[in-house]
Amino acid sequence: MGTAPPVWNNLLSRGKMSFRYLFGPISSRRLGISLGVDLIPYKYCPLDCVYCEVQSTKNHTIERQHFYPPQEIIGELDKVLSNHPQIDYITFSGAGEPTLFLGIKEIIDFLKTRYPTYKIALITNSVLFTDPRVRVDVKDSDVVLPSLDAVSQDVFEKINRPLAGLKAQDLVSGLCNFREEYRGQIWLEVFIVPGANDHEEEILKIGKAIQNIKPDRVQINSLDRPGTEAWVKAASIASLDKIKELLSVNSSSLVEIIAKDKLESYSAKMDEDLIDKIRSILSRRPCTLEDLDLILKIHVNELSKLLRQLIIDKQVSAQRTGSGVFYSWKS
Repeated sequence: MGTAPPVWNNLLSRGKMSFRYLFGPISSRRLGISLGVDLIPYKYCPLDCVYCEVQSTKNHTIERQHFYPPQEIIGELDKVLSNHPQIDYITFSGAGEPTLFLGIKEIIDFLKTRYPTYKIALITNSVLFTDPRVRVDVKDSDVVLPSLDAVSQDVFEKINRPLAGLKAQDLVSGLCNFREEYRGQIWLEVFIVPGANDHEEEILKIGKAIQNIKPDRVQINSLDRPGTEAWVKAASIASLDKIKELLSVNSSSLVEIIAKDKLESYSAKMDEDLIDKIRSILSRRPCTLEDLDLILKIHVNELSKLLRQLIIDKQVSAQRTGSGVFYSWKS
């Protein structure tokens, strides 16, 4: 793993150069030090998951597009990677579904040709793996981190709120096809939502799907920051342990819990300049995550992590309204 930078010390957005498509590096519990690449405008996604930390989907779609010129993204990557930063992964993620970007293969091909020493990770909701062209486009990623939260259609619709016509069983079939064609690592995330997919019947169905998908790892997660819907709560550790036990039966995959069992403080120093800016903004008026993103030009994924920590440190409060989650600075 690379040497971790100070938490949220984002040189990309507050240094001498301005970047539109890159964010971080940020510290990830699964990927170490990760340089984020966001290929999609804010909240274009086939799903509208109730637990999403960047809130509701704005554009519900499965239509793949060239949202941005691939050469612009390649240019930003070249500027950063030519300085040989110490990072563990270049990660396609962000505030939308990365596989919707038609140019993703061109970006991956550039990285593998020009910067082959860096590992590539893809975080995806798995929906578009039903399309064989998508599976080909991302096959040179080193690690793919797809999601599977439900196998029953009613549970899938309750948690993931898919675009009309999308089927949970098709998502499972797409993952199985991808596993047959892909030679890299698959780390499958199962996000547990109490009252929705934590009952034994659904977990056993997910377990059977996992046996067919054959991921290298199964990573059990749960809520640790405000989700899209107020009713979504964190699962208990006892519940997660029981789910881990059920998913481990007859599975050749490593099954692990990645949900945090408590709110932790970070030992690394946060960026005080950014904290001052957030304090100045939130002291005047409450803001949503998207508001802060537009004002500060800091990616929503980074802001979400930072706001979570400020809530833990009792400097910021979060209040849910009909218009979303609003953050305020505590006097």
